[in-house]
Amino acid sequence: MGRIKQRIKRNREQRSADSFPISSYFSWAAISKDFKKNKWIYLMALPVLGFYLLFHYWPMYGASIAFRNFMPIRGIMDSPWVGFVHFQNFFNSVHAWRVIRNTFLLSFFSMLWGFPAPIIFALLLNEVHNMFFKRISQTLSYIPFFISIVVACALVVTFVSTDGFINDIIVFFAGEGARSNLLMSPGNFRTIFIASEIWQALGFGSIIYLAAIAGIDQESYEAAIIDGASRFRRCIHITLPGIMSTIIILLILRMGALMTVGFERVMLLYHPGIYETSDVIATFVFRRGILDADWSFSAAVGLFNSVINFTFVVSANFIARRTSDTSLF
Repeated sequence: MGRIKQRIKRNREQRSADSFPISSYFSWAAISKDFKKNKWIYLMALPVLGFYLLFHYWPMYGASIAFRNFMPIRGIMDSPWVGFVHFQNFFNSVHAWRVIRNTFLLSFFSMLWGFPAPIIFALLLNEVHNMFFKRISQTLSYIPFFISIVVACALVVTFVSTDGFINDIIVFFAGEGARSNLLMSPGNFRTIFIASEIWQALGFGSIIYLAAIAGIDQESYEAAIIDGASRFRRCIHITLPGIMSTIIILLILRMGALMTVGFERVMLLYHPGIYETSDVIATFVFRRGILDADWSFSAAVGLFNSVINFTFVVSANFIARRTSDTSLF
């Protein structure tokens, strides 16, 4: 029995000697050595680190005003603590359900129609063999992304106005009696918003998928051609699986913004007459926080929105990790 104990003790000591002590990895000597070895990499990373610390982490300190009755003259820490009063006021208000519903529906339908659009466009471009037509199509699809969102929304407002060309198309099929300002109807806002978003982001969003397609092994296509697979089957069985990891990562990131809608686009397209379908959390926070100067209430609503988005991204990542080999973290 004594020999067995000695052998076990010897094996433990051997494993301890062979293993790399974690504490030494975090020692100042190890950090200093690594810094000297990769000093230029650390130097290049400093601006990025500073940006995130200054604009993403430091502002989190101000989120505490959601639990205070914030008064600028007294500062954040000296403002009285009120707990969850602002959250209760929001959920008890008549606007809560409307802005939550509109935010979710706008974002959900944007993801439902807008997320697959660049994927489909990239798959179609990949099948185009005429390089001149392919380059022209790519250029024309990229241009709207580089247009200022103010200009883009002004164009959309002009297109859907009573004398706009979209009304001209409707009149061509339905007659002059169908002419109207489409943005004056609450039921049209979601369609116009989603269509304008897809129009502006379609081409640029397809770039990452085209890059992923370019990385697929060409021998797989050659083998499929020899086996007699059609272009459609090659697309379904080779191209799509080849870019699936990219699709999953971008879908997880998109899920993290499910309760976030393009604030600028909504602000430029909506008006009080269509608040029923267009008023979202971001615009509601803007009116209460900036126009009404109710900073604590607007901070509480914004914090609630951020927590919901965080829950969505963690849930989407968990599902992706369980159902596939790809996840964000």
